[in-house]
Amino acid sequence: MVKLCVLFGVAVLLSLSFGFINGAPQVPCYFIFGDSLVDNGNNNRLSSLAKANYMPYGIDFPNGPTGRFSNGKTTVDVIAELLGFENYIPPYSAARGRQILGGVNYASAAAGIREETGQQLGARISFSGQVRNYRQTVSQVVNLLGSEANAANYLSKCIYSIGLGSNDYLNNYFMPLFYSTSRRYNPEQYANVLIQQYTQQLQALYNYGARKFVLIGVGQIGCSPNALAQNSRDGRTCVERINAANRIFNSKLKGLVDQFNNANSDAKFIYIDVYGIFQDVTRNPSAYGFRVTNAGCCGVGRNNGQITCLPLQRPCRNRNEYLFWDAFHPTEAANVIIGRRSYNAQSPSDAYPIDIRRLAQL
Repeated sequence: MVKLCVLFGVAVLLSLSFGFINGAPQVPCYFIFGDSLVDNGNNNRLSSLAKANYMPYGIDFPNGPTGRFSNGKTTVDVIAELLGFENYIPPYSAARGRQILGGVNYASAAAGIREETGQQLGARISFSGQVRNYRQTVSQVVNLLGSEANAANYLSKCIYSIGLGSNDYLNNYFMPLFYSTSRRYNPEQYANVLIQQYTQQLQALYNYGARKFVLIGVGQIGCSPNALAQNSRDGRTCVERINAANRIFNSKLKGLVDQFNNANSDAKFIYIDVYGIFQDVTRNPSAYGFRVTNAGCCGVGRNNGQITCLPLQRPCRNRNEYLFWDAFHPTEAANVIIGRRSYNAQSPSDAYPIDIRRLAQL
């Protein structure tokens, strides 16, 4: 009897630590905006080169290839689990009926803050397009809940995750043969332009009911296998000019958190320092179980400019030892670290001013 009580107590503590009891999530819904780092199928039916609905993508995911640019889970999949959701958040392209009440993933591979970003890869849904799709979802929520007041109250309790900006550098600013932005703006000016457009879309989300915002910073793009292979002399040294530009953007994005929090007493904005989390991992990769940090599991070499894994390409076997899955996207092992530290900050710099776990409790 004592043993049963102890076991029950442990079970309750574990349930509380993950924010749910009997499967009830911490928040009623989770809305996701972003690019290929969190896309889970929205690009599958688009006329685009930015797709991942084929093997070896999803090789370690229960449902196989779904459109996720990883061997398994993305960061938002991990966060959804930690928030207590029984199922992963569905892509906008497939979400139907009452399913949307649990949240929707609007992310699109190659998408950016700027409309033209990623256009050389074909169709994609930019940040503004994702916000337009969210507005359609709000209309459906109003119909399902019976009134705008009910919908507003419901949506105010949900978490909104926004992670864009990577492609505005990777597939825009640092691609001068396709885009003129690097000739028109210096890195400081370009970051200002991006933040201005970012602000407009955040305001639109706020106007349509969002109150709990998670702003995801840009990672160390200059340390991705693609950057190392194309721009680094030894294939190992991070490209500082790219990382420096990313840090400028992140600094301004973090400042945006204070700006919105000061202007909206009924909302809460937080910032996740993915750049810093990655930096921790790359400084001491063995502490996190990683052996390879400068190449993708799908085998991107010095003279290989491929961004994604080729269809049916044979990936490495020791995937948990690789930081990157392909030339740009992390492995599930890396996504688990980022997701966990975003949800429950391991370092004071991981999340500002609070982490996702505490945001959910507000």
